[in-house]
Amino acid sequence: MARISVLGAGSWGIALAVMLEKNGHEVTVWSHRQSQVDQMKDTHTSDKIKGVKLPDSLIFTADIQSAVLSADVVLFAVPSKATRETAEKIKQFINDNQIFITVTKGIEEDTLFTQTEILEDVLGKDKRICVLSGPSHAEEVVVFNPTVVVAGSTDRQVALFVQNLFMNKYFRVYSSPDVKGIEVGAALKNVIALAAGMSDGLGFGDNAKAALITRGIKEISSLAVAMGGQAETLSGLTGVGDLIVTCSSMHSRNRMAGFYIGQGMTKDEAMDKVAMVVEGVYSAKAAKKLAEKYNIEMPIVEIVNAVLFDNLPVKDAVYELMTRSKKDETSELEWE
Repeated sequence: MARISVLGAGSWGIALAVMLEKNGHEVTVWSHRQSQVDQMKDTHTSDKIKGVKLPDSLIFTADIQSAVLSADVVLFAVPSKATRETAEKIKQFINDNQIFITVTKGIEEDTLFTQTEILEDVLGKDKRICVLSGPSHAEEVVVFNPTVVVAGSTDRQVALFVQNLFMNKYFRVYSSPDVKGIEVGAALKNVIALAAGMSDGLGFGDNAKAALITRGIKEISSLAVAMGGQAETLSGLTGVGDLIVTCSSMHSRNRMAGFYIGQGMTKDEAMDKVAMVVEGVYSAKAAKKLAEKYNIEMPIVEIVNAVLFDNLPVKDAVYELMTRSKKDETSELEWE
């Protein structure tokens, strides 16, 4: 049994807390909002996941010091824009024996750091850090629908520890050393999902969405490899797998935000309507900056940015993509 503190009481943090408690661990959930902690303590329900009774043994607290000091494992499930701030809050309380897991998907706009890079920057490069990612909606994990993800760390023993921590007959975990590939795939799929949602909102069909998914994974893979990730990773769970589920599911907040934008809402109106953190909006600018830094052509990412931040009408965005200059599908193939 491990003592695990989940930092962040959103839907994903709660779902993983329930899963870890089912595996026999002692789980504490931290929220920065005392009112949310009180509500979970009193009712053992969460307004982030409706209709789910939380286990009586879960511990809820707004005291981050006590949560971290008592933990063998600290799991970051806060929004990507809050990762650095949360890491700063805990760095004086941590020790060298702890393992830190991030389940957040996003790129920091100012530094262009991934989530593990933010943790290394704040907590120290000597810390044992792992990323857990894959096609996994909280709404399905919390009711124990079969889910498969990957644990990534440069330290094999850390990845295997995290694999064992989560693994059960409902939740299968693979391991991988390709942290960079996992995190780039995880963050950028949210940007592509916004585009897929816009397509749905415009009333386009399966053909358009299939094109966005296919060309989207091409963009993500090209960037991930340029940044040091492995192409094989992007054909796996945190590439193709995560992209498919995020672009097509009714649970996807990024797809739903895109859908509302496609129907005529502004970015801010769509985010308010979704009423959850839409990570793709925060990762879109970072993705564009990374494309420019590594000289990678990413037209879908560019168009999403233009819609979100430059007031490009969605219909115009579609036809800008469709009328780009002619080219081969795969530049690596040669004519005989």
